[in-house]
Amino acid sequence: MNGVVWYTARSAGIVAYLLLSSSVVFGLLLSTRARLAWPRFAVQEVHRFLAQLTGIFIVLHGASLLLDRVVPFSLTQELVPFTSSYRPFAVSLGIVSAELLAAVGLTNLFRDRIPYRRWRRVHTLTLVVWVGATGHLLLAGTDRSEPWLIGLAASAVAAVGLALAPRLARAAVPANTA
Repeated sequence: MNGVVWYTARSAGIVAYLLLSSSVVFGLLLSTRARLAWPRFAVQEVHRFLAQLTGIFIVLHGASLLLDRVVPFSLTQELVPFTSSYRPFAVSLGIVSAELLAAVGLTNLFRDRIPYRRWRRVHTLTLVVWVGATGHLLLAGTDRSEPWLIGLAASAVAAVGLALAPRLARAAVPANTA
């Protein structure tokens, strides 16, 4: 792989993961009705923008990998899980995560035609996407054993965990039936 293609694929994947993690944190803050310093509409717009940027960087990551000549990927191998000979499980985590994210994104286009509860249930798949993307990052990438990448992933896990904690705590408290 020529250096530019390798750095583009690598950096686009890492940036996509950071954007996804940030979008998940903003989404969790919105869903827990946390007291926010910004107006709610502004947080929603940042969340939406981060999600759209995530999609762009995922496409850039995949497109750059198509240009790779060291570990060649076909379009089929990028779209169909377990067809790649290169780390099939790890690559498949990324494929499934990207496809689930695309499905969640499509439901956003039709949000006004989908019942709110159904849209919200589908939207919670973003946590599954994020877990899969974390696995993909830590198992597939060429930098997977580098301390800086492990630290970056640990920071993202901590941020998502902190944003998720109030939601899990609220779910653990039984509803008052009195």
